[in-house]
Amino acid sequence: MTAARLAPRGLAAATAAFSIWGLFPVYLHPLSGVPALQVIAHRVSWACVVLFGWLLLRGELATVSATLTNGRLLARLTLTALLISANWLVYVWSVTHAHIVDTSLGYYINPLVNVVLGVLVLRERLNRAQWTAVALAASAVAYLTVLAGRPPWIAGALAMSFSLYGLQRKVISVDALPGLATETLLLLPLALGYLAWCQAAGSAALTLERPGIGALLIGSGPVTAIPLFLFAYGARALPYSTLGVLQYIAPSLQLLCGVLLYHESFRPALAAGFALIWVALLIYAADGLWRARGVARAARA
Repeated sequence: MTAARLAPRGLAAATAAFSIWGLFPVYLHPLSGVPALQVIAHRVSWACVVLFGWLLLRGELATVSATLTNGRLLARLTLTALLISANWLVYVWSVTHAHIVDTSLGYYINPLVNVVLGVLVLRERLNRAQWTAVALAASAVAYLTVLAGRPPWIAGALAMSFSLYGLQRKVISVDALPGLATETLLLLPLALGYLAWCQAAGSAALTLERPGIGALLIGSGPVTAIPLFLFAYGARALPYSTLGVLQYIAPSLQLLCGVLLYHESFRPALAAGFALIWVALLIYAADGLWRARGVARAARA
């Protein structure tokens, strides 16, 4: 398929992926009566089934087999599995405890946390626009801390866990789908053990008496895997700079869900803090697009 035909489909796929992630609170909200840890255990279990089924259909299970026999790679993926499960746990708990607005803040500041980690860990250098964006984001976090009387721990935990996850995955030579399949496989014994304990204790949420809840728990596997499939397709077809702009669809939809659907507080003082973040992201995104166009022009010269 030509690049000209691939790009529109890639744009549609990536937009759909970020939209699904952004609307995930709508899926999770009915599970508010289920402990977050139990939701995560089901998510890990059913996602593992879906991911391995997909890899089997594509004949790519050998990638996972090779990973499992590489001790160093397996150790890194064990770390990323713990990071992504921690991220999922904080996210699910937040959505089911009326903190959707806080989750949107976490994913708004995530790209800027990536920039800071790039400086601290990878020794990357920032230009003036990037430093300005980071400074504005830091000011916003400080302002929100003073406003709430405590640090925005939910946003911080989500942004930091996902940034550390991305940083580790950056240096692991495993594609996204086989990598996540391996991560869920590593977490599967813990997930199944916990679900077995819940069943023995009589606190299992997956029961015949609650078919709707059971369907949502089982469906958390496909809902985890499908946007990843779409994102992987979009990432192959689109420039990285375009993906960088599209990523803000998810926190924007999360914010709208929290405020409009579930009536979480978004008073003017809080909106001012978000406005600082938005200005920082606008500067960051504009700088990224400008530099990407410069590279493209240089390549054509």
